[in-house]
Amino acid sequence: MAKKDTVENQQRQGSNPAAFLQEAKEEFGKVVWPDRQQWISESLAVIFMVSLSAVFISLIDNLFEWVSQLVF
Repeated sequence: MAKKDTVENQQRQGSNPAAFLQEAKEEFGKVVWPDRQQWISESLAVIFMVSLSAVFISLIDNLFEWVSQLVF
């Protein structure tokens, strides 16, 4: 019986937007945010990898275009 009451309380709390926002604010307070140096270095790494992937895909696309022109 106690377990059923607990489940019902959790379901009611889940539908309360104010409680959700309060819990979200508490969770954001627990997050360990990166410092400026780490943020910059990781952002540059992501930009580099995305650029590298774009160049690779472009090269593969050009290769397929060249092969298709030879065939057709």
